Amino acid sequence: MTKSYRPRDFFTLGLQHVLVMYAGAIAVPLIVGRVLKLNPEQVAFLISADLFVCGVVTIIQSLGASKWFGIKMPVMMGVTFASVGPMVSIAVANPGVDGARMIFGAIIGAGIIAMLIAPLVSRMLRFFPPVVTGTIILVIGVTLMRVGINWIFGLPVGPTAPEIVDPAHTAWLEEVRGMLASGAIPAIPEGLTVAPTVDNPRYATPQNMMISGVVLLTIIVVMKYAKGFLANISVLLGIIVGAVFAASIGMMHFDSVGHAGWFALITPFRFGLPIFDPIMILTMTLVMIVVMIESTGMFLALGEMCNKKIERPSLSAGLRTDGLGTLIGGVFNTFPYTSFSQNVGLVGVTGIRSRYVCVAGGVIMIVLGLVPKMGALVEALPVAVLGGAGLVMFGMVAATGVRILGGVDFKHNRYNGLIVAISLGMGMIPLIAPKFTMWLPHSIEPLIHSGILLAAIAAVVLNMAFNGTKEISEEELVEAAKQSDGGH
Repeated sequence: MTKSYRPRDFFTLGLQHVLVMYAGAIAVPLIVGRVLKLNPEQVAFLISADLFVCGVVTIIQSLGASKWFGIKMPVMMGVTFASVGPMVSIAVANPGVDGARMIFGAIIGAGIIAMLIAPLVSRMLRFFPPVVTGTIILVIGVTLMRVGINWIFGLPVGPTAPEIVDPAHTAWLEEVRGMLASGAIPAIPEGLTVAPTVDNPRYATPQNMMISGVVLLTIIVVMKYAKGFLANISVLLGIIVGAVFAASIGMMHFDSVGHAGWFALITPFRFGLPIFDPIMILTMTLVMIVVMIESTGMFLALGEMCNKKIERPSLSAGLRTDGLGTLIGGVFNTFPYTSFSQNVGLVGVTGIRSRYVCVAGGVIMIVLGLVPKMGALVEALPVAVLGGAGLVMFGMVAATGVRILGGVDFKHNRYNGLIVAISLGMGMIPLIAPKFTMWLPHSIEPLIHSGILLAAIAAVVLNMAFNGTKEISEEELVEAAKQSDGGH
């Protein structure tokens, strides 16, 4: 089949795949980098590293590397949104370079474990029927919506908090501190501060809302009126239009792009040696199990599209590459990897089933990762531009969970509704009550501060209690995977 393609065809078709996944690929390093409070240069490096490793792991998965690694089908690999919740929890508790080292240590540990357990994942399928996977993906999307909304209006803490401290109140407190030496007043209690009471002009600005609205409207119009490939890159087109609009009103600055070089190698352990924390590794391993279950369905669905029977050794090799990609990600300062369902959907839409097209896409991603100006350009995007796109991207993840749950029997099995209800409630705890861990052991906080993991554990346990652990047929798994087009 590949003999009918010319080299430029591979480039064009590979670029198609890159454009479809690009918006999703850059979202995670932007989220994690900014939560870690890294400087713009460091965030730009995370983006470049992500693009580079996307390309490397895509080539391994599509082309194959021995009988142990690679599904050898047209697969594009990218960072999974399932990992964002736990990583953000780690970043919030440990901002800065040390937090990055903890995240990378957890990713490396989880990648190694994922490679070891890859052949066993097929035996875990019984614990992850559609009622479980649909609920988990729904919670992932709902959890991530908070990120997109904060991109539009501003973070609830810090410089963009809704309220700031009145300067007059601060001045009064400083004046009182100056009177302490005279003994006229008692000492100020330790930790006493002035509460914010003044509306912050930097929160929820009309400019930011207008930019996000332009992005959102562009995506809606493209989705409504465009067909085929253009419809598949609607989010990327929305970001581009939003960036142009932001630049036209002076909201986007290119100083960092001008200072960035045209070529730089992606070096391992850029932030120092990783920190290995057992609880964090366990947390990320649970994420990887969920990711590999989703990948299993994706590979089976892709095999059906490509008229290729997926045997157990091939499936293990594909899942083992998820683990290898995650290990490589941790070493090269980036995140856990999985197959992008948008690109699997593109294979179905275009009918182009050559794995060498995705290999070409992987090469393009590597080149993009080696050009620091690309990372700097993405980092320069105002967060309001990303906010409009985030509403769509993260909302589509939630919608994917809803679609999967649409195939679950709620009419004749009353337990399924209970499983979804309780698991969804567990997933919302960190969103609604972020301080719920204040009296619990600090060591387990990364494990339970992710609503995604709380929901996953609850869904698996409740499903076992109510429905048992019945074998899942390949047909059910493929059908659930087909419903996942648009989320990953």
